[in-house]
Amino acid sequence: MPFVLIDKPRPHVTLVTLNRPDRMNAMAFDVMIPFREALESVSRDNDTRVVVLTGEGRAFCAGADLEDAGVVPDIAGLTRPAIARRAMEILEDVILAVRKMHQPVIAAVNGAAIGGGFCLSLAADIRIASDDAVFRAAGINNGLTASELGISYLLPRAIGASRAFEIMLSGRDVGGAEAAQIGLVSATVPGDQLLERCYALAERIIGFSQVGVELTKRLLWAGLDAGSLQTHIDHEGHAQLYVRLTTENFEEAVRARREQRAPHYRD
Repeated sequence: MPFVLIDKPRPHVTLVTLNRPDRMNAMAFDVMIPFREALESVSRDNDTRVVVLTGEGRAFCAGADLEDAGVVPDIAGLTRPAIARRAMEILEDVILAVRKMHQPVIAAVNGAAIGGGFCLSLAADIRIASDDAVFRAAGINNGLTASELGISYLLPRAIGASRAFEIMLSGRDVGGAEAAQIGLVSATVPGDQLLERCYALAERIIGFSQVGVELTKRLLWAGLDAGSLQTHIDHEGHAQLYVRLTTENFEEAVRARREQRAPHYRD
């Protein structure tokens, strides 16, 4: 049984599913390596305009697999500290692969997003949760730090510093309803409506210019990293001029509005 499923449930939409429900889609290395490879492959698929990421069964991703972590490849001759570092890099590369995808990534958080699974959801561009979703920064519950795989960078930017500090230091659960209230997810819906809600959002995004959507995603992330407003305004200006001067998308938008039809962007 493959640990990662790739489907195309709608035109230009790719659904990537972690498929280890018996282990709550935990982050075993045997799962994360093909998962990263799948993400990189989908990113190169130019027919895919939006990616939806979810988990099979009752969990989105339960974080580290505490019973069967799998095998770290290519470690012959390494010491224990070096092996530990290689193991962390496998998981870190998954988070970075989500972030680097050309397409917008919607995390359909269908259940528990614990520890590294919480981090994985934060790496997505948009999160929509089922009403039985649960988020927990679980490292601190296990005698470790709550900070892993970028969460101490991503979570404060998603919900603000004070809330992020409280959630990470307390190790408490955040349910779907609260997640929507504090802006951790953009919406919480009944579980049987989750994927349809994601597909509806994807369809709206697909209606816009491909290059415009890709650049908007990149600029939103760049804004979180920008050292100053001036620096980010410069990036935005160059991106806007790039699309305006190298495509006829703007002219098509004007024509479509005048003709009372949907625009057809050719980039």
